[in-house]
Amino acid sequence: MKKKIRFSMQTRPVVVDGIKIQRVLPNKFAQAVGPFVLLDHIPSCNQSRDDSHKRDIRKCAHPYKGIATLTYIINGEVEHVDSMGNRVKLNSGGVHWIKAGKGVVHDEAINTESKTKETDVSVVQFWINLPSQHKCQDPYYLSLREHTVPIQILKNNTGWIKILLGKYENAIAKIPCYSQQFLYHVHVEARNQFSIATENRLEYAAFLPKDNAVINDTEFGASELIVFDTDGEVIEINNYSKIAIDIFLFGGEPYTEPIILDGTFVMNTPHEITQAYNDYYDGKYGDISSERNDAT
Repeated sequence: MKKKIRFSMQTRPVVVDGIKIQRVLPNKFAQAVGPFVLLDHIPSCNQSRDDSHKRDIRKCAHPYKGIATLTYIINGEVEHVDSMGNRVKLNSGGVHWIKAGKGVVHDEAINTESKTKETDVSVVQFWINLPSQHKCQDPYYLSLREHTVPIQILKNNTGWIKILLGKYENAIAKIPCYSQQFLYHVHVEARNQFSIATENRLEYAAFLPKDNAVINDTEFGASELIVFDTDGEVIEINNYSKIAIDIFLFGGEPYTEPIILDGTFVMNTPHEITQAYNDYYDGKYGDISSERNDAT
């Protein structure tokens, strides 16, 4: 039986730090899906090559604590810098992942591809809430270039699935997980279908960054979030269009501890939020200096 849909909503653009984004999660209907407490999409936008060299679409540097952040580059180029001394630039298909743990400062500059003539930019960022026992561990950074992200070709060449978090059949993501969770980039070719079996105890959601799709017999549009109910065992995605489409499927086991989200800190109690700010103002997260180590 196909999973029932709990709710869907069309996201609207908001401006954060001067950048127009789609704030997908949290929203008025859901604070989290599994361990995921935030999903931002910098939607597809074209800019000239001249403009992209004059300025960055830059996020301001922020302190983070209590979460892991995952930035996935659909199109474009993202440079990551952090207070651990990492500076890494990745192109389309690459992944920046950082476990903030007990505190880190990081920044990301988003631009068009420097290696191609492609002028389209589209990036998603997920925040994954850490279990309480991992919130005060040392921060850690990991980068994956496109060719190192696990990918599985779907049967009959109907598309492919990239495993960013968790596992799918025999493919396992290279990024650590601290609870049962999954994040897939699903690509469905024109006039084709993809189905996935689900587990009742996990929470599931889908996000359409650019294209329309029919999901469990209902059509949804670009920039729409679909959150599924616990009833049902299958999610079915149909692409009736003449072009290939992309969908993100994500979720995991419910986060059962209290969630206190304040700015870029996600902790379990108000006292821990206060301590997070105190640690930051005391300089315990470090800062982003001019000295950088290039990672691969």
